[in-house]
Amino acid sequence: MCGRFTLTDEIVQLQAYFEFFNDEELSPRYNIAPGQYILTVVSDGTNRVAQHMKWGFVPFWAKDEKMGFKMINARAETIDEKPSFRQAFQQRRCLILADGFYEWKRTESKKHPYRFVMKDRKPFAFAGIWETWSKGTTPLTSCTIITTEPNDVTKDIHDRMPVILSPDAYETWLNPTYQPICDLKKLLKPYPAEKMEKYEVSTLVNSAKNDSPALLKPLNGF
Repeated sequence: MCGRFTLTDEIVQLQAYFEFFNDEELSPRYNIAPGQYILTVVSDGTNRVAQHMKWGFVPFWAKDEKMGFKMINARAETIDEKPSFRQAFQQRRCLILADGFYEWKRTESKKHPYRFVMKDRKPFAFAGIWETWSKGTTPLTSCTIITTEPNDVTKDIHDRMPVILSPDAYETWLNPTYQPICDLKKLLKPYPAEKMEKYEVSTLVNSAKNDSPALLKPLNGF
């Protein structure tokens, strides 16, 4: 699964890297958690547009928006089959921007948090889908991160990892008119392990209330 991540780059850097041009307010985020609003990129049919969405997918038919807390991730293997995700997967795909993510390794005594990053320290994009829920007082736009089997960097920490899209897949993924299921699912694969690395971090990250640069510091040097 993917339950916490980071996004610390400035908006101008993200605009250049992900090729969107609208302005969004953005502060460095060191411990992004489910239920919070996160920065995504969607296509309006012509251009890429940045948009803040709530993390935790709320299907349009849900009776209560609290359902989103159970749907922070969607499995790549079944995303085209699940009624909650099927239509969004075909028509409402997004990039979820990040520059690192956390996973926890379980031992007999406790869980040890690790941060996963690109070796070149560039930002990257999780594959996401989104939906608008209109049964509340105001419309709610929410999203989920798609997960897949682990690569060689992540597999000794967790048995799932978020789908990280390669930049050359962004255009296809964002195109709302591109719907061949088999081709889209081919994009939902483990990211090349040789481009990633991990390091152990402080258990400060365990609490979503903690959100400071100290969370990024390697526990044992780096």
